Amino acid sequence: MNNPGTPTFDQLRIFLTIVDTGSFAAAGRKLNRAVSVISYGISNLETQLGLTLFDREGTRKPRLTLAGRALLAEIRSISHGIDGLRAKVKGLLDGLEAEVNLAVDVMLPAERLGKVLRAFAKAFPTVQLRLHAEALGAITAMVLDRGAVIGVSGPLSAGVEGIETMAAGSVPMVPVAAPDHPLGRMDNIPPGAGRDYTQLVLTDRSRFTEGQDYSVSSPRTWRLADLGAKHALLREGIGWGNMPLPMIEPDLVAGTLVRLAMPDHPGGTYRFAGIWRRDTPPGPAASWLLDQFVTLGQTDRELDGMGDV
Repeated sequence: MNNPGTPTFDQLRIFLTIVDTGSFAAAGRKLNRAVSVISYGISNLETQLGLTLFDREGTRKPRLTLAGRALLAEIRSISHGIDGLRAKVKGLLDGLEAEVNLAVDVMLPAERLGKVLRAFAKAFPTVQLRLHAEALGAITAMVLDRGAVIGVSGPLSAGVEGIETMAAGSVPMVPVAAPDHPLGRMDNIPPGAGRDYTQLVLTDRSRFTEGQDYSVSSPRTWRLADLGAKHALLREGIGWGNMPLPMIEPDLVAGTLVRLAMPDHPGGTYRFAGIWRRDTPPGPAASWLLDQFVTLGQTDRELDGMGDV
């Protein structure tokens, strides 16, 4: 039976640097090492694993072998894990934060946010909090740009390079309009009827959502950067649109908004994630905040799909 050895983290870092830079020489420059040292590190790694990772014949640039390609994702995952571990330890050694910058999605129910922050104030009375309420991709942009150390983002944070995520619950999204809006007066809304009326759409100017639409079905839209403004305009009967259910439940009870039974636009679920930069994991207080959002989010009712915003 062939039992591979245990490679060192330095050998794995050399491997990834060659892949990312395209050559042994470029990897040497990036790591400030001689090419011979880079070559020696890869040879040792291949010996440890018992596999050839790079095809060095007939080309100036090394090419990954089948084995190298098969191991690439695993090695990159190990590297990310080690980087995260080292940054986490550094944060713990540095001690409790003096201040936590938190960015939250405007879709996050106010009651849920209030519960977490009330508990945070009791648990960490010496830690100052800076709270930013943003929409769509702006939460991820703030965390990437270091404007916030952690965020509670909507689904647009998924798959963003350099961002770590953990599921933090969801909120139902439902299409609504004022009772005197034409759609609000219909008992049976035919398919495609929403296209005939102005749809109010939440938007932001982050690089993740610029020029993009999400489940927008009407060619006639008003785009708003503020969820509160969208709520107010819906109640004025100016248009129709999806809203987080907890925010407009009092309107449904009072009759200032009505839920639209649209066969081709039923709404759905807006899912949240706690996010942070992979190379800057949260300290003790920020980690506690994330854990609270995740724990509270696990009690939410989960639905399928995601409605327009």
